Amino acid sequence: MRYQRAEQPLKLDGPEAAQALFAGCFAESDPARECLWIAHVDSELNCIHLTRHDGIEGEADLPIRAIIADALLQQSSGLLLAHNHPSGDPTPSRMDCLSTRRLAAAASALDCQVLDHLIFAGERSISFRSLGYL
Repeated sequence: MRYQRAEQPLKLDGPEAAQALFAGCFAESDPARECLWIAHVDSELNCIHLTRHDGIEGEADLPIRAIIADALLQQSSGLLLAHNHPSGDPTPSRMDCLSTRRLAAAASALDCQVLDHLIFAGERSISFRSLGYL
């Protein structure tokens, strides 16, 4: 897991801003390995903290306890998630959907909202929010 404190708050007030941030994150990652990025935002949608969780080839874990612990520590109002699919298909898997719902429920109990979960596959990406999954 890698932590990075946002030096200058970046406003993540829409899908384009989130896609731009995470596209830059994935540009630095090994495309053959799944990787999960989480942007923590404050009540004004400023990115206050960024974390990366490396997966193994073809699979990335959604460490719900670690994400919730970070959200409490950072006093996050919202979370934006992104991970990549090395297969080239951005379609969410059943496990992607189940894990995201579980995280959203846990975060909601702490007055923190999962704002979106993006899946990147090559040049393509999809949004759980735009698909109606959040």
